[in-house]
Amino acid sequence: MSINYRQEYEKWLHSDAITEAERDELKAIANDEKEIESRFYGPLEFGTAGLRGTMKMGLHQMNVYVIRWATQGFAQIICAEGEEAKRRGVAICMDCRNHSMDFARAAAEVCAANGIHVRIFESLRPTPELSFAVRHYGCQAGINVTASHNPKEYNGYKVYWADGAQLPPHHADAIAKALEGIDIFDGVRRMDFDEAKAQGLIEIMGEETDNAFMDNVYAMINDKASMAAVADTFKMVYTPFHGCGHKLVPQALRELGVKHLYCVEEQMVLDGNFPTVVSPNPENPEGFYLAIELADKVGADFILGTDPDSDRVGIMVRAKDGSFIPVTGNQTGVLLADYLIGALRRAGTMPENPVLLKTIVTTEMARKVAEENGVTCYDTFTGFKFMAEKKNALEATGEGKVIFSYEESYGYMLGDYVRDKDAVTASMLLTEMAAWYATKGMTLYDAINALYEKYGWYGEKTHNLVMPGLDGLAKMAALMAGLRQNPPTEIAGVKVVTRKDYTDGSVIDCDTGAVSAMELKGSNVLRYELSDGTTILVRPSGTEPKIKVYVLTIGADAAERDANLTKYGRWVATLAE
Repeated sequence: MSINYRQEYEKWLHSDAITEAERDELKAIANDEKEIESRFYGPLEFGTAGLRGTMKMGLHQMNVYVIRWATQGFAQIICAEGEEAKRRGVAICMDCRNHSMDFARAAAEVCAANGIHVRIFESLRPTPELSFAVRHYGCQAGINVTASHNPKEYNGYKVYWADGAQLPPHHADAIAKALEGIDIFDGVRRMDFDEAKAQGLIEIMGEETDNAFMDNVYAMINDKASMAAVADTFKMVYTPFHGCGHKLVPQALRELGVKHLYCVEEQMVLDGNFPTVVSPNPENPEGFYLAIELADKVGADFILGTDPDSDRVGIMVRAKDGSFIPVTGNQTGVLLADYLIGALRRAGTMPENPVLLKTIVTTEMARKVAEENGVTCYDTFTGFKFMAEKKNALEATGEGKVIFSYEESYGYMLGDYVRDKDAVTASMLLTEMAAWYATKGMTLYDAINALYEKYGWYGEKTHNLVMPGLDGLAKMAALMAGLRQNPPTEIAGVKVVTRKDYTDGSVIDCDTGAVSAMELKGSNVLRYELSDGTTILVRPSGTEPKIKVYVLTIGADAAERDANLTKYGRWVATLAE
């Protein structure tokens, strides 16, 4: 929808709805045309990941007015499902970020005013617990105020449906459509929080929900005996990066039997400014500096960190030379897949027709591990809502039972009680795995090398081609269009054998030109399969102004694998020119 940004700015500036402090913030940018345009050129786009943006006044920003507006749109979708849907209601959760509680309460007030029953957590909780609460209480929907692992300036708003998964695209589109007809100030219904609580429209969730969630987490333990065998010598360090994992992750680890758990005290402090790190993202190894200091001090070989909303987990392991090295999300998932298959078999709990789910941009090594062990592997699009859909579909027809789902960006989904990535359960099972290897005299560093020896020398690298600013979107679109109009026949001197376009699901055999179709379609992703076994995927990010290029390769040994990654990395760099 096209908007006159100047007009919109004036509308906000003179609205009776805003506070004087907010008016002052808007007055302060009166002479900054570029800033006014960036804040008011259009609404924050409502996508399948909900909303995400920086916390400022403006239509294209995260603030209480945008939250109320988005919630009014979502409320209309829930109300359209009928009275029963309103009674089943919505569960609301928030993370440790600045304003998260304000935004969560604002969303609760709008839902209540629309006659929708609300269950809201008393304080911050891990994202997987929100997914659990939606399923556990039979809610129609869920709302989570979080910007996951983004920098401190950001906040976000994620919406879930009755299965506990984030909204599928058609529901997100329906909300986006509803929002077009809602005025941000006059079109929103609101009810005082305490009044709604007094009327029973808002209920508070607390320890009883934690306990129900944790009972499900504990039931995922496969092997307490290994931990018991090494508990006296097994030492580990944990950091929640100032976020929601601070309580439940240590609780899960202690239940498993960890005796020597060292938490990074400075980062156990809940703080939306993330004072000790540049970025609270476990994908960035530099954030682990305090954890490494502590691990060196206490003599631990294993470090685990969860992101601010505790849905992603990253690990670091001690290498042969005594230094700590990060384990990538791809490697962590492969380790866990291989371990879980063995652990379920040893425990006698492997289901019939076991299935592993991964995304199209996640390492092909996971497929190799699954298939060599008699487990079926399916690809889905990036995002746990797609894995949840696939899990629900496979299990409804009895075709397969999903034992593990993961994506390379440090997200792992286990069990049947959540439909999103879950760092609480994953942290516990990664630790169980580390203990099992410890009983064999191996660290996880030894373990990953053993898996390369066994399954092949796979390697992965994700390149981010950042394209900021208003012209960034145009650049991203032009790059994708160019690749479609002039598809490469070779990449870095290696022949492209097969081209796949996930927009329409087409598969092109580059030798014969024959076109066939694949099951997956409807996403703006291009895939090139090369004659040396390498796969390269190109896709625009759904949440940030960048194109992501994934290089998935395999070599005869570590040296050839690394040389491939370097060679293809040089080709990726030419795309940005």
